[in-house]
Amino acid sequence: MTYRIGIDVGGTNTDAVLLDDRLRLVTKVKVPTTPDVETGICEALHRVIKDSGVPPEHIGYAMLGTTHCTNAIVERKRLNRVGIIRIGLPATTAVPPMTAWPADLKAELSPTVAMVKGGVEYDGRMIAPLDEEAVRAACQKMMEKVDAVAITSVFSPVSREHEERAAAIVAEEMGADVPVSLSHEIGSIGLLERENATIVNAALIMTARTVAEGFRRALEREGIRARLFFGQNDGTLMSVEYAQKYPIRTIACGPTNSIRGAAHLSGCTDGVVIDVGGTTTDVGVLVRGYPRESSVAVEIGGIRTHFRMPDLLSVGIGGGTLVRVENGRVRLGPDSVGYRLVEKGLAFGGDAWTLTDTAVALGVMKGERMPLLDRDRCEQVYRLMVAEVEEALDRMKTQAGPVPVVLVGGGSAMLPEQLAGASEVIRPDHFEVANAVGAGIGQIGGQVDRIYSLADQSRDQALAEAEETARADAVQAGADPSRLQVVEVEEIPLAYLPGNAVRIRVKVAGPFKGCASPF
Repeated sequence: MTYRIGIDVGGTNTDAVLLDDRLRLVTKVKVPTTPDVETGICEALHRVIKDSGVPPEHIGYAMLGTTHCTNAIVERKRLNRVGIIRIGLPATTAVPPMTAWPADLKAELSPTVAMVKGGVEYDGRMIAPLDEEAVRAACQKMMEKVDAVAITSVFSPVSREHEERAAAIVAEEMGADVPVSLSHEIGSIGLLERENATIVNAALIMTARTVAEGFRRALEREGIRARLFFGQNDGTLMSVEYAQKYPIRTIACGPTNSIRGAAHLSGCTDGVVIDVGGTTTDVGVLVRGYPRESSVAVEIGGIRTHFRMPDLLSVGIGGGTLVRVENGRVRLGPDSVGYRLVEKGLAFGGDAWTLTDTAVALGVMKGERMPLLDRDRCEQVYRLMVAEVEEALDRMKTQAGPVPVVLVGGGSAMLPEQLAGASEVIRPDHFEVANAVGAGIGQIGGQVDRIYSLADQSRDQALAEAEETARADAVQAGADPSRLQVVEVEEIPLAYLPGNAVRIRVKVAGPFKGCASPF
């Protein structure tokens, strides 16, 4: 039997599970997330192997959902110096690259910026020929000053020709070892948001390589020779090589792992998932077993971007959320003791009043000791907490009536068996490690999101081209091409554009290449 390991790094705990070839849970562990992240991963890995008794040579696959890239952006550390090439002159000069970026993050990237002629209109008509000499001059300017290059061309999701030619020139001038991020492979239609996402991706490549090597070493120390995969933020997996090329796709993979794990553990494929961690509660929508994606721009570390991200609502409710009473009024968070809950919480002998202490005092949860708290005040705190979660549920629902709700995450033990707006509340077995389960069960995914003109091709031809591109994306990420399935098709007519334009988004998913399991 071949086993697989799923690991998810959260802000409070690092969870690990071992699954058999039928995706049944064999062992689970939770350890506190460490400041350097890697130490917590090694500890979780060591314990899950030791507790299971499964020989390391029987473990064939290891999946990691990690916050490393998110942390690198938030902390402004371990980032590449980035060379930026925008292809769009004589247009696109009004708002230069990195406009409105936080000054400290911009300084960390030490950007070298070039704007050159080229790009296309929405229907593929050329704005201007690519100025190849200007691209070569930009490369000479960036030599020895940057670690990675981000290239963005106007409407490159329609035509990628200029971006790919510019990348070839960069390889000729600066060497094939310099990582290049192309915007049409990362972002959606909007130029500035797509460009921002591409720059962020280029800045994270060194971090991704470091994480991949660290995880590989941790596996080797345990005697594991497994294939390694990273979790993507659409609920699917990608190979190590793919993750090092597109590290931005690991951002927010934790909540998507929880949603996928919730679907697997509960058997519910459509509904709302409430994932309660130590610091926040993430509410997401489950559609056919996958997280619903956001259709609007999202901010990462203060940067406005637009690429695929889960549609989530996060509220400052978690097991470590601090409780305060000020002028007779209760206030919850938003700060939290996070991974120091077992050190700082009253129920563990600490001196900080948290929501976990409140639940223990009311008998909803068990703790190491009973906190000495006023019961009436605790009931007031509990009602306020439940009301905030119910409000978040109501905001995420897409129908007026009640919907199935799946509770996961260690902190969800605080929540009651009934919630306003829920037709049923499901708390599946192993709910506290749903995120690691979600990482472990993941399939390889591919997606395309582009504008197509139907002036010179039929709708069916456009859909077929989009599906083919999504399949190619999945295969590049490590999927078995013969077992891919289309899981989502979205088609939006763009009446405000001439030429019968339509925006098509197609998502496919399937087992990874070489996987004998049917899952």
